[in-house]
Amino acid sequence: MSSTVSTPDSTAPEAAHKPSNFLRQIIEHDLAAGTYAQRRWGGSPGDAAHHGAGQPDPAKIRTRFPPEPNGYLHVGHAKSICLNFGLARDYGGVCHLRFDDTNPEKEDQEYVHSIIDAVRWLGFDWASSFNGQHETHLYQASDYFDFMYRAAEHLIEAGHAYVDEQSADEMRANRGDFSKPGVDSPFRTRTPAENLARFRQMRDGELPDGAAVLRAKIDMASPNINMRDPAIYRIRRATHHHTGDKWCIYPMYTFAHPIEDALEQITHSICTLEFEDQRPFYDWLLQRLIEGGLLNSPPPHQHEFARLNLTYVVTSKRKLAQLVRDGHVSGWDDPRMPTIVGLRRRGYTPASLQLFAERIGVTKSDSWIDYSTLEGCLREDLEHQAHRGMAVLDPVKLVLTNWDEVMGAGHLEPCTLPALPHPPEGQPAPAPRQFSIGKEVWIEREDFAEVPPKGYKRLFPGNKVRLKGGYVIECTGCTKDAEGRITEVHATVVPDTKSGTPGADSVKVKAAITWVGVADGVAAEIRLYDRLFSDANPDAGGKDFLACLNPNSLHVVTGYVEPSLAKAQPDDKFQFERHGYFVADRADHTAGRPVFNRITGLKDSWGH
Repeated sequence: MSSTVSTPDSTAPEAAHKPSNFLRQIIEHDLAAGTYAQRRWGGSPGDAAHHGAGQPDPAKIRTRFPPEPNGYLHVGHAKSICLNFGLARDYGGVCHLRFDDTNPEKEDQEYVHSIIDAVRWLGFDWASSFNGQHETHLYQASDYFDFMYRAAEHLIEAGHAYVDEQSADEMRANRGDFSKPGVDSPFRTRTPAENLARFRQMRDGELPDGAAVLRAKIDMASPNINMRDPAIYRIRRATHHHTGDKWCIYPMYTFAHPIEDALEQITHSICTLEFEDQRPFYDWLLQRLIEGGLLNSPPPHQHEFARLNLTYVVTSKRKLAQLVRDGHVSGWDDPRMPTIVGLRRRGYTPASLQLFAERIGVTKSDSWIDYSTLEGCLREDLEHQAHRGMAVLDPVKLVLTNWDEVMGAGHLEPCTLPALPHPPEGQPAPAPRQFSIGKEVWIEREDFAEVPPKGYKRLFPGNKVRLKGGYVIECTGCTKDAEGRITEVHATVVPDTKSGTPGADSVKVKAAITWVGVADGVAAEIRLYDRLFSDANPDAGGKDFLACLNPNSLHVVTGYVEPSLAKAQPDDKFQFERHGYFVADRADHTAGRPVFNRITGLKDSWGH
């Protein structure tokens, strides 16, 4: 799905079919007013050509998704990806993928690759086309380190920044809090020349890590603590995954981010509400650089929306890393993890996550979304595309004691059922599933009761049921082992009652049960995943989130699946009749060793 532009006055018909929200209203107002009509097209961010040359920008809007490559993306990032790339698509614009790689101690190329893969898997890219010119809008903050350094020197020379050599504890104490103003640093009165010389010493590696920082000179009495001379550069001797050892000073995220937006001529800088208090600094910085001639106006404007708060989930990168590090999960792609790689391995689809992002909407108010909403979007997507199949997860053998007499010794009767009962409109139905019934079949242990409870309609002595897609059978009893556990269920087959034949309705039954033939069924590892946390808000109120782990979040069983499921490829998704939706594990499933993960049940089992 490419964010592609063909003409300067291209329309955006997709936007008309989307539910409105405050961001769409802002974009539509800006487009109507021509707010960004003078933006230019062509050149690389940071080039002189990008700030005045070239043709008027036909993209109309430019958004960006700017992750830090310090971990794997999670479901909250999926919402942001769908939002930023979706808005660009719907309004005929482009969305940039940019890595905010300003902290080399925590970043790694592994995370870069995982982020690229996640965005593409969700169905988006960062390409654009205009008049035969194709551009790939994939950037990283480190592309602009030279410019950022020049911007920092400009702020120093203009009297808007100074080098502070207080200790971290002194800076923290002198910053003040919400009830008292900050205290000026004793280094705040240095001259621009003194600050410039000291800053260059920082750059040249003449000062140790932590000895000094460059701070913006704004207002230590500001009610917004973020405006109390925030740090904009610090010393870090760490090898950067992109720039190597070129730098030993690195810009702070809050300094780098607005510069990146400006250089890339982002029109709508969309972020979560946690950055709302940073917007005054964002605007202050860009205005100082525009005044100095380093950037052109109009500057990008930051718009905040409420982050995703999803029940039964934690999205703190630190806590997710702890789950992996301490072995509570098998890795970042554990199907119980809310990471995009985990959701993908669990069996979630790009369409279901896009539907989820659209359904929960975009607001300015924090609220909680119940996990069942996400599962509902998945069921809605899989209902008309996941092929059906029968599987037995807690098997007990059912022996049809009169089979040899009625059907012939060793006979296997072929059976069929639809692979997809209701295919999407306009698509042909796939070929039916084929399997066979013989003297022995596997059934679910819960489908037999020696002494049935009230209302029980499945197998018990004297009762008749239908083996789905097969014959009507009548239960005659069972055998048990020395501990009293049922080892076999016995029944007789009622001749001439096979599904799809004229005699199928000759015997009325109140239940049909699923089964798998012993002769052609395939043993499979079935991983029954559930929510990782049993507490709806494991991250709230100072709780120990590890104490909220669900002890039943994974139960592994050996079951049996019908032959059609044995041909599954990794990532193939199915509805196991009566059990829910399952996926062939993308890491462990093979033809010789089938492994299926439960994605979700057929309905919400948590009472919502």
